[in-house]
Parts: sequence; structure tokens; C-alpha cells
Amino acid sequence: MKNTLKNNFYIALLLVLVSCVKAQEKAVPIFENGEAQIVKAFSEVDSWIRSDLWVETEFDTDGDGKLDRMHVAVTRPQQTDTEGLKLPVIYISSPYFAGVSGNVEGLFWDVKHELGEAAKDRIHPEVVRRGKRPIISNSHIKKWVPRGYIVVHSSSPGTGLSQGAPTVGGDNESLAPKAVIDWLCGRGKGFSSPDGDEKVEAFWSTGKIGMTGTSYNGTIPLAAATTGVEGLEAIIPIAPNTSYYHYYRSNGLVRSPGGYLGEDIDVLYDFIHSGDEAKRPYNNKTVRDTEMKNGMDRITGDYNEFWASRDYLNDMEPMKAALLMSHGFNDWNVMPEHSYRIYKAAKDKGLPTQVYYHQNGHGGPPPMTMMNRWFTRYLHGIKNGVENDAKAWIVRENDKRDEPTTYKDYPNPDASDVTLFLNPGALLSGKLTTIKEKNLGKKTLVDDYNFSGEDLAKAKSSVNRLLFVTPTLTEDIHISGIPNITIKLASSKPAANVSVWLVSLPWNDKSDAKITDNIITRGWADPQNHKSLTKSEPLKSGKFYKMSFDMIPDDQIIQKGQQIGLMIFSSDSQFTLLPNPGTELTIDLDATSINLPIVGGKLAFNKAMKQ
Repeated sequence: MKNTLKNNFYIALLLVLVSCVKAQEKAVPIFENGEAQIVKAFSEVDSWIRSDLWVETEFDTDGDGKLDRMHVAVTRPQQTDTEGLKLPVIYISSPYFAGVSGNVEGLFWDVKHELGEAAKDRIHPEVVRRGKRPIISNSHIKKWVPRGYIVVHSSSPGTGLSQGAPTVGGDNESLAPKAVIDWLCGRGKGFSSPDGDEKVEAFWSTGKIGMTGTSYNGTIPLAAATTGVEGLEAIIPIAPNTSYYHYYRSNGLVRSPGGYLGEDIDVLYDFIHSGDEAKRPYNNKTVRDTEMKNGMDRITGDYNEFWASRDYLNDMEPMKAALLMSHGFNDWNVMPEHSYRIYKAAKDKGLPTQVYYHQNGHGGPPPMTMMNRWFTRYLHGIKNGVENDAKAWIVRENDKRDEPTTYKDYPNPDASDVTLFLNPGALLSGKLTTIKEKNLGKKTLVDDYNFSGEDLAKAKSSVNRLLFVTPTLTEDIHISGIPNITIKLASSKPAANVSVWLVSLPWNDKSDAKITDNIITRGWADPQNHKSLTKSEPLKSGKFYKMSFDMIPDDQIIQKGQQIGLMIFSSDSQFTLLPNPGTELTIDLDATSINLPIVGGKLAFNKAMKQ
């Protein structure tokens, strides 16, 4: 009996001690297989601490004589208050949080006019802000806070409750997120109100910051990274616009982003300008009606200082953040050249890099596992070996987005250029072969935007395009990289559009056709820029000019039974300015060719051509 009481006493004491230990346990991030796991204590939504503040920047872009402040929204687990827990931050910045103007009639430029002539004026709609506080996205909060991160959102300059002016790629859109990161690292000034003096400290931040976002929201992480700001450890841009020239121009040609015919940089400015209504007249006069009007040049489409200042490739030197890039090969809005040019530059700098490509359109983040491993490694410091993973992850044509195939790099290191030459055939079509013949002559096409690129590619014959096709493939061909075309042409007028499509034929018109079935890639150029991208010159009627330009990067497997077709035409009804029909383009077949990056090179190509 005595021993039983004694044992019961020790058991009770042990239970009390265990209870005390558990009471003292603190919630901390948990990692398995190199990934941050969902922690129950961090998942109690009702206990999350949400706060708003304004971070002071180093610029004044709205002309009020005071440094602009950015509106910042913070969501963090309660343990950052109750247990003194410090966590890394995932930061998203956007011009869209307070709403946009909408695609109202007259917002876009009229594209139906002669090349070299000015379009009629367009209207400038005002953005009506949604509510008193911008609607901040919850998707990142739900994804990352339970995994042991603090999530921070901010509106970019001149949007939402942030002060300043939108500049669409100007310096303030790089310095604004830098200021927020400086504050998160204890170097900047944060305040509880847009104009007050009550300071707010980020005492809960470890000073390790990661950024992500899609489209414009994916551009801002890159913009911040190009400042070299300390504390920005890793970024995951998704379909980012890395050069506004490449977004609104193409090799000297005025070109719209896919789906937004007539959009230009000033249109985007009007679309996002949701900031303080009282500051808008100054912003409009200073940015849209002066800087943009004088610099954007819709007449020639030449590259100039205005566009160079909005090309992040020119600002890469200070960048040191680890880069995981994501894009779709069939994104005809923000085309995949945007991601590739930055990925290559970061890789050449020796930064940690990975690239994820899928076969769909605009947007599309990497699989959660990839993002989780990236942020776990560079924000939490867990050595999960992500830097030793494959460089390139590409979703093959019939696979799911979360099942990419790994490759050593992109473009595929086993790809090499195969030069294909044009050989004439009947009915304005011809052959595309590796054999260069002589004295092939010239072929002429007539510009007419009333026929779409799809119409022209499907037509058995047309005076409005030239089409050159390979023999039917007897084996699959894997294209990986950047096709480049050299073309020699003459125009009947001083200015002309040149559009080039690479297509897979026969065209699949069925309702279940996949996005990869027909268009392989595209390219556009202005022959007035045959010598220089920064200076155009009128074309002399009948005189031949030679130029080379890159098409949009791709990685696609063309299936056996198909033919690869090179289509040359003039105005592209989905992308270019649309002059009156009738301009004649004459192509010198002897001096025109295309380089296709083929995995396995010429040997693989010739093998697939055997009949």
C-alpha cells in the first residue's frame, strides 16, 4: 500500500513536470525533406496579427515636397508577439491592390493607321479605388504563414494608399520595395500613418526576405533585386515584365502585348493610377504627359534612353538574390524572352539560379515543392541542397504543371543550331530544307491585316504570305532555345511590318486542340531598323535590305507526322499596327534562312526527315 502511494506520487509529479515542459514549448518552424511544413500553431487564422503602416522612401515623385511613403500590410503569427519569435518574410508588392481603370472604350491606342503617322488621341480614364483600404490578396498569406513565414504586402508608388506617382518601370518602382526591405531589416523608417510621426518597428523580422508575384507583381521582385538591397535573399518572379521595350516593341517595331491590341506604357499608367486623387493631376502632367509622351515614340519604335531606363537587364550588376524564374512558353502577353534574358544574366553572374517553364499561357507559378525548397534554403537557411538541383524544369506537352521534366539547363545543352533554307514551290509555298540551292529568285507577298496569322497558316495558298515547310517528320524533333531568322527583303513603301511565325502543320482546328498544337513561336521586326535598333531610316522602294533578329524562345517537341512551317507575312492583326492593305514585300530566297536550335543538331533533324 505504501509503495503504491509512493508510486502514484511520482507519477503525479512526473505528469506535472511534463505539463510544465509542454507549457514552456514554443512554436517553431518545422522542416521535412528540405521543405517548411505547416505548423498547427501558426495556422490559427483568428490569432494572426494584421497591421498597416507606411514606410518612408528616399524619393518624392508626387511633387508635394515630402518623401513618399508606401502603404504596407503585415500578417504574422501571434507567436511573434507572445513568444518573441522572429521569422523570415515573404513580400509581395503590386500596383493592382486598389483596383484598375478597366478596359473602357478609347483607353487603348487606335492601331489602324499608316506606319510613321501619329494615331488619334485616346482617352484617359480615372481609376476608382475599391474601398478605403486596398484589397490585399490572401493567397500568399494562406500559403506561407502556416509554414513559418510573415507575409508582407505593399502597394507600389501612386497606387492604393501608397504615395508618389506610378512610373511603370521608373527608378521609384525599384526604390520603393527597397525601402520596405530596409525597414524589415531595421534600417528604414516605418510609421503608423501616412503623415504622422509615430514609428513602427519590424521587431519580428529575421532580416531574411524573399519576394514573389506574377506579371507586374513579378516584375517588382526583380526591380528590388537590381538595387542590391541587403536582406533580399531570394526571388521567384512569375511571368515578369523585365523590359518595357520588349513588352511594347519588337526589333524596332511597335507591337502590342497579346490580347491587348493598342496598349502602350501610358495606357498601363492610366490603368493602375489608383493613388490619391488630389495628386493625380501633378503625376499625369509630370509622368504620363511629359516623360512618357516624349520618350515612348510610337512613330519609329526605336530603342532610346527612355526605354533603356526601363530595362532591368541594364541594372543587373548589383543583384545578388537567388533567382527561381517561372514562365509559360505560350505566354503571348509577357513573352518568355523576358524571363530568359534575366535568367541568363543572373546565371552568368554566378548567382544561384533555376528556371521553370510550362507550356501554357500567362502566369503559372512553379510547383509548391520548388518554391518551398527555394525559400526554405535561402530564408530559413536549411541546407536542403536546392542549389544542386537541376537548373531547368520544363513541363512537357502532355504533362501536368506540377510534373516538370528536369534538364541540365535551358536552352538544352544538347541543342545546336540547324540552318534551314528556303526553296520555292507552287502556289506561294515552298520547302524548308538544310540544302542551300542557288538562283532561287524572289517571292512577293501583299500586306493585308484583314487576314489573321491563323487564317494565313491554314490557307492552302495566299498572296498575303509566304510559307515554307519541311517534309513530314518521321521522328519527333525537340526544339530548345531561340530561333533566329535572317531575311533579305524589299518594300514597295517607306515603312512595313515584318511578321514571322513558326508553325506545326497540318493546323489542328479541332475543339480539343492543345495550345502547343499549332504555333511553335513568333517574331516581329521593323526593316527600317535593319542597321540599328536605335535609329531607323525610311526604306527605298524596290531596294533590298538584309536583317537578322531573334524569335521568341521556346522548348517544344514537334511530333512525328507533322511538318514545321516558316510563315513570312507583314501586318499581324493580333500584335502590330495595321496600315491600309497593299504594301508589297519581296523576299530574296537566296539570302533568307532560319536557324533552329534542335536537340541532337543536324544529325537528329536529318534523321527525322528521312522518308
